[in-house]
Amino acid sequence: MAAIESTAGALPVAAARTRSAQLRLIQTLACLGAGALIWLAPLPVTPHMRAALAISAMMIIAWMTEVMEYASAGLVGLFLFWFFGIAKPDVIFSGFVNDASWFYIGAVFLGTMATKTGLPLRIAGFVVNRVGLSYSRLLLGLVVISFLLTFIVPSGVARVVIMAPICIGIIDLFGVDKNSNIGRGMFLLVTYTCAIFDKMIIAGTGAITARNVIERIGSVEMTYSWYLLAFLPCSLATILVGWRLTLWLFPPEVAGLEGRKSEVQAHFRKAGAWTPAATKASVLVLLALALWLTDWWHGISAAKVAFGVGLIGLLPFVDVLNAEDFRKANMLPYFFVAAALGMSEVLRDTGALKLLTDTFLGGMQPLLANRLVAVPVLYWTAFVYHFFTASEISMLATSLPILMQFAKTHGLDALWIGMVWTFSAGGKLFAYQSAPLIVGYAYGYFRHTDMLKLGALLTLVEFVALLFCTGIFWPALGF
Repeated sequence: MAAIESTAGALPVAAARTRSAQLRLIQTLACLGAGALIWLAPLPVTPHMRAALAISAMMIIAWMTEVMEYASAGLVGLFLFWFFGIAKPDVIFSGFVNDASWFYIGAVFLGTMATKTGLPLRIAGFVVNRVGLSYSRLLLGLVVISFLLTFIVPSGVARVVIMAPICIGIIDLFGVDKNSNIGRGMFLLVTYTCAIFDKMIIAGTGAITARNVIERIGSVEMTYSWYLLAFLPCSLATILVGWRLTLWLFPPEVAGLEGRKSEVQAHFRKAGAWTPAATKASVLVLLALALWLTDWWHGISAAKVAFGVGLIGLLPFVDVLNAEDFRKANMLPYFFVAAALGMSEVLRDTGALKLLTDTFLGGMQPLLANRLVAVPVLYWTAFVYHFFTASEISMLATSLPILMQFAKTHGLDALWIGMVWTFSAGGKLFAYQSAPLIVGYAYGYFRHTDMLKLGALLTLVEFVALLFCTGIFWPALGF
């Protein structure tokens, strides 16, 4: 099944078992110690706010150290919020009815249907025939496809699900396993770029949310075309530098498939003829894409589209999906996303999120008048602030209104500040910070340490690219 295999979510547990007992004890003590330090710190806050910060710190450290499976750590945190009465149950468990959580399930449906059409194999076959059979060329081709899909699939999660079977098919051709450099590098780069391309094009939910806040509170217009042009150098840098970094960090065990051209071509011919089921699945996938592209007209969220179209595939006489597809699906990422969003809502409800926002943004505001200083201040403040908000949406929705209001009252360029801050939400080190990273990680092809290495380097690359844009490219465009 093209959706996430049921065994993939067990990777963090398997990885944890291979560690020494001493290391796991240290990681466990770090989680408990972080919560204890916050609870004992002389902070002028209410007991509920203090408890919310302490439990959230334990959850975040557990996710960072991977001391236990991500979803399990998240559910433990939600239980503690509930057990100690930190917030009302409808706040604590709000993540389970959030669009982002249900979009994951819808995306799994769509990915399964796309695979049944043979479309991923057809796309991969087209790429192989055009870019060549070396690992280097194939990797570059996959990243370019990931970027181009951003224009027609406005969701990083959906793009991960669509790209995953293509990557798996190519990895299998190399005859290597999940833990190989080829598997780790290819899957990690595609997953990571699916997450950050949304910040360079107004396509993902985070960028769309930011645009609405900037135009509504900042009282400025941010067009799709201008945003795309403004960050085009960053997009190109991500594609090229990310490609070269992956080749350096994960040198392939097999250089290429040039000697097996006929076997490769035969593999991609397995897509087969168009059966009635494949035709129906294709129609449903195209319907989802059409609804995503016209959301400005009908106003139906991407999550409702994905889940609704997926359910259509289960209806009688459609029969594109079946109960077996449900059984094979890995639901752990759904619980993980729900727990991360629930944590953010508890922090917001108790006032702890406002405390964090004021702490991070309060000292930053006087530095925004000088653009040379503002770029690094905005970028690295957003990078750190994102550790405490497990969703770009919550991060941007809680911080951008404050920045836009400050820009208006102090005569600063709200569009410039808003664009820089929105782009700065792209840098990430851990899977819990982004739904596409959670979904990609669940396939089991890369470890959190792999993500940490590539994420740190690409975060620096994005910063340098942003400096070029704001210092040279934007002024050249008259901005």
